[in-house]
Amino acid sequence: MENAFIKKEKVRFQHVDYAGIVFYPRFLEMLNCLVEDFYEEALNMPFKNIHKTGGIPTVDLKVQFKKAARLGDELTKYFWIKNLGGSSMNCGFKFEHEDGSVCLEGEVTLVKVDFLNDRGDIKSSPFTEEMRAILEKYRIQN
Repeated sequence: MENAFIKKEKVRFQHVDYAGIVFYPRFLEMLNCLVEDFYEEALNMPFKNIHKTGGIPTVDLKVQFKKAARLGDELTKYFWIKNLGGSSMNCGFKFEHEDGSVCLEGEVTLVKVDFLNDRGDIKSSPFTEEMRAILEKYRIQN
């Protein structure tokens, strides 16, 4: 995955259920951490700054759980852009085990928004040209 943003994550005790496998909502937390890392590391836009005036909420999410992950496993997490709109982006993601087997995969649609009326409302906001240029570097055509 040449243009993907890539991070590794070790499965910790906090991630697993009584059976010793990752409890599915923890995978969504790991995905959110991946998005947050992408914004900070790839776009130089840490959430602590973004959330002063707006955000990047998830408006659609599709996940397929392929294989269990267990305590102590190290997962490689991939994140890339499939389609880039004016203020939204459809992104692909997958988490792989060390042997390359896919643990989960899916896609998420994120929308750039600005806060209005003292945070009482939100409105989609177009990506800047600078941001769009960086996002294009992570685009993978399927």
